[in-house]
Amino acid sequence: MKKKHLSLILLAAFSLVVSSCNKDLEEPLREAYIPAKLDEKGGTWKTYILASSDEVAVAEPKAAGSTEYQAELAKLKTTISTITPENKKAVAYWGAGAVYRWNEIARELAARYNLPPASNAEGKYPVPDAANPLADPKFPFANPPYVSRAIAYLSVAQYDALVAAWNYKYKYNRKAPSKNDATVSTLLPVSDLPSYPSEDAVVAAASYTILAAMFPGEVPLLDAKLAEAKNARIWGGMNVDSDISAGDALGKAVAAKVMGRARTDGMSGANNQTVNAAAIANAKAQGLKSEWLSQEMPARPPMLPNYGTVMPWNFDKATMIAMRPGPPPGLDSDGFKTALDELKKIDKGQTREQARIANYWSDGAGSYTPPGHWHRTAANLCFQNKLSELATARVQALLGTSQMDAAIACWDTKNYYYYPRPQQFGLKTSVGLPNFQSYTSGHSTFSGAAAHVLGSIFPAEAEKMTALAQEASNSRVYGLIHFRFDCTAGLEHGKKIGQAAIARGKADGSGL
Repeated sequence: MKKKHLSLILLAAFSLVVSSCNKDLEEPLREAYIPAKLDEKGGTWKTYILASSDEVAVAEPKAAGSTEYQAELAKLKTTISTITPENKKAVAYWGAGAVYRWNEIARELAARYNLPPASNAEGKYPVPDAANPLADPKFPFANPPYVSRAIAYLSVAQYDALVAAWNYKYKYNRKAPSKNDATVSTLLPVSDLPSYPSEDAVVAAASYTILAAMFPGEVPLLDAKLAEAKNARIWGGMNVDSDISAGDALGKAVAAKVMGRARTDGMSGANNQTVNAAAIANAKAQGLKSEWLSQEMPARPPMLPNYGTVMPWNFDKATMIAMRPGPPPGLDSDGFKTALDELKKIDKGQTREQARIANYWSDGAGSYTPPGHWHRTAANLCFQNKLSELATARVQALLGTSQMDAAIACWDTKNYYYYPRPQQFGLKTSVGLPNFQSYTSGHSTFSGAAAHVLGSIFPAEAEKMTALAQEASNSRVYGLIHFRFDCTAGLEHGKKIGQAAIARGKADGSGL
């Protein structure tokens, strides 16, 4: 016991040294914890894609007293005795939690690929090519709808795979290596959660499969992350090889099923520019005097004009249309004049606080976009509340599906009304100008959904989440790229979208 205690102290000290010496890290090297709840019944929770938690078979492991398992323990102890400082660094990094770290990796990739294509010599904007992802322009252009979709599929794959893992963990009930052999030294806290299949390996394999599909140019990086994530469980004394191999196979199999939905959800037609003429005609038939026009030179085609036809998660298309916000004020109305006057007043006397808020929430090119912003908030809340891997994945899946639904419903609204932005009325923005319609505000819709989801799951944080969503919404007015009514309608729309996600959560058997 003294040896284990010393190992944990040394690892914690090592983590603090790494955190204090590396000023380039945006995220801290968080210290591992034993979950507040193990969620023993998690194998019965409702999944998104799997029909049941035993749809993917996992073979029964060898008994603790078997020759095969004893050989695995001996190999584990030999490996632990030869680990390097770099191995310990990896153990500390992944010890923050598999879902936490893979979500972080996804956000980092989103920021790296959030670069709109530049125009070529012909004055056209080439479309990124998934078959040649590292060519210029790189694939994907990780704009907000793309990021919402990528992280939604990532989170659903993690969640479904972990529900299946929990089913088999408690079905077979293999104890952690150090609980079967007291001479196994560990570098992380050990709970009573059964070790087979390894939850970290499940998450790593599922995450790798999704992210390799969403960011195909990053396969070498993802290969390295996958290997390190699985090895870290061995180096830390947390799993034997068969725990890892079973988890790896389960995670890959579940993610393959999740990708089956992704290939048929309608994303392939999201950038269909031929729909614009009919959308403009529809908006004008409703009384729109002047449609949205790109303010870039040369004019850039609108971002993903057909994204509103992609398949949502928590409601059907008919429900989405019924939830669509009513029309914005006419361009010759008093409501429009009032909103435009507010922006002109801000333009003449923007305060330092308004500028700070506008820039903090800008989430433009080179950022991981509003959905990524909210997923980071969720990850931190899960960590602070010491949720299990399964419960963390559930939070991210509820949030992720709400964010993708928000993008779909918001883009449907944008293209239905085709409303012009303030820049077409003489205003200049203090932050980047999005290349799509004004009504409704995407930031507001994403934030309204996220605040409702996170506030419902973490009721002590509800008031704070609501305030953050309001600030995110206000930021678009302070940045002079949205009218107030864009943001008010977007927040309310987002809340309804979040309510649909939470209704699913209340029926999933977890006790929300």
